[in-house]
Amino acid sequence: MENRFRGLDSRPPRPPKLFVLDTNVILHDSRCIFNFQDNDIYIPVSVIEELDKFKKGDDNLGFNARAFVRALDKISDNTLFDRGISLGKDRGHIKIEMGHGYTGQIRDSLIDDIPDHRIIATAIWLRDNNPDRKVILVTKDLNMRLKAKALGLMAQDYLSDKVQEERVVKTEKEVLTVRNMKDDFIRKINESPEGVPFAQVGIRRRPAPNQYYKIYDSSKSLTLARYDDRDKTIVRVRPQTAYGITPRNDEQTLAMDAVMNPDIKLIALTGRAGTGKTLIALAGALAQSGNYEQILLSRPVIPLKNQELGFLPGSVNDKIGPYMLPLFDNLAVIKSCFSSTSKEVVKIEDMLRREKLIINPLAYIRGRSLGNVFFIVDESQNLTPHEVKTIITRAGEGTKIVFTGDIYQIDQPYLDFYSNGLTHLCDKFFGQSVFAHINMVRGERSQLSELAGKLL
Repeated sequence: MENRFRGLDSRPPRPPKLFVLDTNVILHDSRCIFNFQDNDIYIPVSVIEELDKFKKGDDNLGFNARAFVRALDKISDNTLFDRGISLGKDRGHIKIEMGHGYTGQIRDSLIDDIPDHRIIATAIWLRDNNPDRKVILVTKDLNMRLKAKALGLMAQDYLSDKVQEERVVKTEKEVLTVRNMKDDFIRKINESPEGVPFAQVGIRRRPAPNQYYKIYDSSKSLTLARYDDRDKTIVRVRPQTAYGITPRNDEQTLAMDAVMNPDIKLIALTGRAGTGKTLIALAGALAQSGNYEQILLSRPVIPLKNQELGFLPGSVNDKIGPYMLPLFDNLAVIKSCFSSTSKEVVKIEDMLRREKLIINPLAYIRGRSLGNVFFIVDESQNLTPHEVKTIITRAGEGTKIVFTGDIYQIDQPYLDFYSNGLTHLCDKFFGQSVFAHINMVRGERSQLSELAGKLL
């Protein structure tokens, strides 16, 4: 008899999926186990052993390793992991799975006895012993995913904090272009310091707060402008010099406007090397130093080939010094705008001496409360979304944070174009009244630098 209730499926519900997590997923996001809905999670014992090696570190990997182990301990309480423990309402269970030896095809294919191979072997054992369930290995290691798939095991990247491709492309076009605007609208924008009501300008699309514009009239004359969401006006953006640094192109002019605007508390400056992201941010910070208790300039330390700093010779300062040189280079560019005895240079030296201007690795900032500081985070494309969140949630009253970076130049092995913290920031904060994003496209370091960025 035909089912009268069309659209209803009489088949039994599918059992929840079984996700096997690799170590790098946990080191990327210590709360990852809460992002798999009602599916079950298995942690191979090899992962626990690898986490033990990381937990003593004072970097973000060590922090995430410790945070995850503490979370497991809290979840388990006095319960044993051998049968799985509930992760809470509407979530699945988590279990630590003991290792399973290599058999057959696995033994012949994965010759080296390394943690990655033991994790794959555990996932394959779980698949073979749970034929009614979909077993998926989750790892941020591309080679590991390829090996798993070659052995017939489903494998995927950790997708929870990845930004969809079309939204990434959208963030690259944050500065909108308006062409052939009527001359009287252009004149009103140029002549009114307070701005022109948006409804009178003739732009159809309602903008996001702090939306920047390139507006052309019929003769292709350009006016730069910003949408002020508080007053619902379009305000002209004029070039301004900060601590000897004058913008050299349109995007730098817009970036300087955001940096100098006290109402914009969070800024993302993206673009290739040499576009002036960090220089504009630092010059603006120095120009407003009287409004802040401190200027912090920082970046994550990413050693060459990601080898541990402990293997490098010298003291701690010797180890980290080379990674901070680009930040000191930006400061040197600003100082070169003045004579060595000028009040501006003397002020910079005094700020460094009194620690009103601090240039340090990002790891040194962990745990601090950032009240009334101007904080510049360079190379932030090498941060995870969780690290970016941690920084922003440290912001106290009066603090301004500028993240700079190139989302095409990522040095962290398990981050990419879609999953890095800078991309995540631009996507999640779009449309917030305290946020502005400018993508800087033109290199100003040199003609050679500009060509290298485009061609290589």
